[in-house]
Amino acid sequence: MKTIIYAHRGASKLAPENTMPAFELAYKMGAEGIETDVQLTKDNVPVLIHDENVRRTTNGTGFLLDYTLAELKQLDAGSWFSDQYRGTSIPTLHEFLQWVQDKHIKINLELKNNIIDYKDLEKIVYDHLEAFNLLDRTVISSFNSASIHQVGLIDESVTTGFLTSQKIKDLIDFAKDQGARGLHIKYRMLNPSIVKEAHLNNLYVAVYTVNRPIQLRRCFRLSCDAIFTDVPNIAKQTRDMLS
Repeated sequence: MKTIIYAHRGASKLAPENTMPAFELAYKMGAEGIETDVQLTKDNVPVLIHDENVRRTTNGTGFLLDYTLAELKQLDAGSWFSDQYRGTSIPTLHEFLQWVQDKHIKINLELKNNIIDYKDLEKIVYDHLEAFNLLDRTVISSFNSASIHQVGLIDESVTTGFLTSQKIKDLIDFAKDQGARGLHIKYRMLNPSIVKEAHLNNLYVAVYTVNRPIQLRRCFRLSCDAIFTDVPNIAKQTRDMLS
């Protein structure tokens, strides 16, 4: 089975991350999946943004959780990247799922609840996916192991991935104990033994964030199940050259 290429926050080297233009560009480039981050507004609407603070990727300041959706939609989430994207807004999960629904593409939703504990984030995201009938092609991932466990309590059939950037003792057993179906590991953690051990324990392996061709080739040759990349066009070209 070939390694699945997920566009990390969309084609985020070429368009503002976690925006509809970045997702649309990734789709046009032939990415097989899109990874994005989910948090909640002050009025409990799931929106797609990586940082807990809006400062880096918008013209606003302060924490996302202090904004209502209406207030958040007034922010410019594109001009920080390029004037070409001036006026781009932070998308809601609803808008993204509506767009992706009729496309043959996988989804990875990272729940950004490892710093701020958003109440009922798991159930809110689950209900959105169920409403759009997209549960069967979505992975829900998080650095928060309790969140992974909570998703399993809601619906054990949902595919979940435990995210980690650190070596954890007995990582494979730990991930399985939380109910995770896969390991999402930082590239520097990648080695042949972790892939082999994960596969022996029926866990898939996804690696982030892989942009350089030499790193991409290594992931493909080690039979990683998925990679997350800011440059899905380069990832696809690199994989095609190896086939």
